[in-house]
Amino acid sequence: MYNRALEGYEKILGAEHTSTLNTVNNLGTIYADQGKLDEAEKMYNRALEGREKALGADHTSTLHTINDLGGLYANQGKLDDAEKMYNRALEGYKKALGAEHMWTLNTVNNLGTLYADQVKLDEAEKMYNRALEGYEKALGRESIQSFIPALIAIWGLASLFDCQNRAEDARALYSKAQSGYRKVVGDDHQICQDLRDSLAALAKERDKISTTTEGELVLAHRRP
Repeated sequence: MYNRALEGYEKILGAEHTSTLNTVNNLGTIYADQGKLDEAEKMYNRALEGREKALGADHTSTLHTINDLGGLYANQGKLDDAEKMYNRALEGYKKALGAEHMWTLNTVNNLGTLYADQVKLDEAEKMYNRALEGYEKALGRESIQSFIPALIAIWGLASLFDCQNRAEDARALYSKAQSGYRKVVGDDHQICQDLRDSLAALAKERDKISTTTEGELVLAHRRP
């Protein structure tokens, strides 16, 4: 359907018309979802060049494509390229829409995930917290408990704390994310199972530490 639309737009409106470019960008997203990452990159780059020419570098449609490219590069393992795209999108969104706009916050959230993948844990924590503060301010504390971008940030923070051996902080956030996803996708969804697995792993580690500590105390008591 997108290819059919694209051919029609190109014939009637031309290759550089914004409607044509919208379809090009949509094709990029479809290819990315299909795992056809090279084709997706070609479509996104074509959309980006066209939108920059037709609309300007700071137009929100251009920024959407930049953000999409950031996600694609992250999926390709091109983390430095992804960081450049996300930062470029973030600066553009802040300038065009403000620091508290949802699109700005979503890009902040994306940067949190990227920094976590780069093992820049302090930067990742700052981004996740910044996104969560913005979501809460925009939507309210109750609403973000079932708002998927906020749940992604909560889960990301939980994973960070888990990696940093901050077990109690991780447990609290895994539980919070699990509760939220249950409301959105149901308890049988794979996401909820993954969160149960993470909580179970934390509990197992806590029990292991507790058993080891008790054993050391017994040995110490037996020593002359």
